[in-house]
Formats: sequence, C-alpha cells, structure tokens
Amino acid sequence: QVQLVESGGGLVQAGGSLRLSCAASGRTFSNYAMGWFRQAPGKEREFVAAISQNGGNTYYVGTVKGRFTISRDNAKNAVYLQMNSLKPEDTAVYYCAADRRVPLTVVANDYDYWGQGTQVTVSS
Repeated sequence: QVQLVESGGGLVQAGGSLRLSCAASGRTFSNYAMGWFRQAPGKEREFVAAISQNGGNTYYVGTVKGRFTISRDNAKNAVYLQMNSLKPEDTAVYYCAADRRVPLTVVANDYDYWGQGTQVTVSS
C-alpha cells in the first residue's frame, strides 16, 4: 500500500502560481512513477503530468506544457507540481497518483494508488 496526501491548493488569480505537493508513505516511493491528474466539476478526470521513478522522464498534457513542471524528491518521498501562468480553465481538484509500471502512462486506470485531492481555483 502507498498512501498519498496532496497539499498546496488554494485560490489564485489568473497569471499567478501555485506549487502542489504530494507526500507518500508506505512502500518504496522510488519504485513508483508518479502522476498528477485533475477533475473539474462535471468533467472527467484528466491527465496533467507524469514523472518516472528516477525523475529522468516527464510527460505533460499539451494544455499545461511550458506552464507546469513536475518534479520529485525520492529522499523526501514527495512529488511536486509547480504551476505558473495559471488560467481559469486550470480550476479543478488535483490528484496525485502512483504507478509501478514502466513506461509512463496517461491512463488513470493504470495508476494503483491515489490521494484525496486538493482544490485549485483560478479566478479571472
């Protein structure tokens, strides 16, 4: 079992920045690729970004590429999502997730463990 707890969400104006954190506990964190997903009201859960077990590979959905950066610190059992130039359409609940497989996947059902989510609201 891997337990994931997100933090860092909040209310920000358009153009602002937020840094989300996801703290992991349980099994060996470095064995898991990590992903960030988001879900807006009335919409399906959407892939945002993923990072490989050693941090060497990352992947982003096109709508956030160049604005968001995913990173991880295996010594701290944590993964981060730095979000810059935020837009109202980035408003959603953001979830981190853990996956043991290789290569990186954008499919939510491929991920084994999920956090409870953190709300991000971007005002215009």
